[in-house]
Amino acid sequence: MKIIDKYQDKNILILGLGKSGYSVAKLLLKLGAKLTLNDKKKLDDNAQAIELASLGVKIISGYHPTDIFAKEHFDYLVKNPGIPYENPLVQAAKAANVSIITEPEVALAVSSAPYVCVTGSNGKTTTVMLTQRIMENHLHKFGGHAYAVGNIGVPISEVVLKANANDLLVVEISSFQLMGVNTMKPKVAAIVDIYNNVHIDYHKTFENYVAAKLRITQNQDKSDYFIANFDQKNILEQELSLTKAHVVTFSEESTQADYYIGEQYLESQADHEIMKISDIKIPGRHNQQNSLVAIAISKIMGASDEDIRSVLSTFTGAKHRLQYVMTYNNRRIYNDSKSTNIEAASVAIPSFSQPEVLIAGGLDRGFTFDELVPLLKKHVKAIVLYGETKYLLADAARKAGIRDIVIVNTLQEAVPRAYDLTNDGDVLLFSPACASWDQFNTFEDRGDFFVKFVKELKTK
Repeated sequence: MKIIDKYQDKNILILGLGKSGYSVAKLLLKLGAKLTLNDKKKLDDNAQAIELASLGVKIISGYHPTDIFAKEHFDYLVKNPGIPYENPLVQAAKAANVSIITEPEVALAVSSAPYVCVTGSNGKTTTVMLTQRIMENHLHKFGGHAYAVGNIGVPISEVVLKANANDLLVVEISSFQLMGVNTMKPKVAAIVDIYNNVHIDYHKTFENYVAAKLRITQNQDKSDYFIANFDQKNILEQELSLTKAHVVTFSEESTQADYYIGEQYLESQADHEIMKISDIKIPGRHNQQNSLVAIAISKIMGASDEDIRSVLSTFTGAKHRLQYVMTYNNRRIYNDSKSTNIEAASVAIPSFSQPEVLIAGGLDRGFTFDELVPLLKKHVKAIVLYGETKYLLADAARKAGIRDIVIVNTLQEAVPRAYDLTNDGDVLLFSPACASWDQFNTFEDRGDFFVKFVKELKTK
């Protein structure tokens, strides 16, 4: 870890405890900052808050003290990425001209290890996990390690304490986090894809969302690399006009890109046949795209084709991202709880050649599901729906001509009903196409419960 004086003796307010809030507080203490931590939840019995208080952090919990900036000077507000900028305390910080940042801004500034960053609407977690595994294979030969950090669930602040110059940080970074970074300069930055109707409740407009994503390359120069989706032409045009880095493209559709999906192989202009598609363990064309991005990053960072093939031929998927759960009575069952929007479901549903029974539903964000109709018609033989969107999804299923449409109230009811609709050789796919918050705290909770309910099938 590099020791910098940027935060020495600075008054810093951390908004939101959580994993990243706790980790960045510990890091800022090492950098000599004077800290106040605020969380809307009561923290009287919270072990992490008690520990931080014992280290000299002032804890304010149970409310947001919007008058704090009138009473005390702060140099920075480190905001939990999920807290919206409309939050009264954030607004008060803006009014007081306090610099608002997120945890990656602090953590990456002190990293002794080089780092690469991946963002996108869908596929970033799988891409990060593939890249980390490929680079671990490569760096292990030289005594180094690759760490998957950031939005994937491991705070960067936690890992920079131990990562050294022989290591690599593979950073998953969200649009929420990117809005609070100013100095981040990754050696390689990649945008897997950008879709509309994703996080519009947070960003308000698609243009704001795109602008947040493009911050990943704002500080790169010609010594760096930017990996861009060749197929998303409108986004590509904006990326090319902004970035100063060397651009590397990938494509599902065109052989003109630097990396592309061929008839039988994942290929590149430089190396041609890199990996046989039939040898890739994770299903779906979208995962072939994710693999291309991981390959492009890893090749730039020195990995060999052997490193790449050994990972892609064995990696079975990130948890909750088209995760293989089990085969039961010759039915393969997959958990795609990370499918929190229509776009994610659109890439999961066509991932299989076998007939599918689909479970879907969740939070109603005011969208119809007509975009799914062609995919439902082609791939789904029966559907079980639950949650706030069950009737909206049923309307799409009827338009697709699906005869077996079952409506239930909960995911627990949905699993056995869906299994009863499967036949020998079918796929049972849970790809909700909706956020989880109508019945679950997070998509991870939702996916864990799905796996639990699937395993209960064996006891019935």
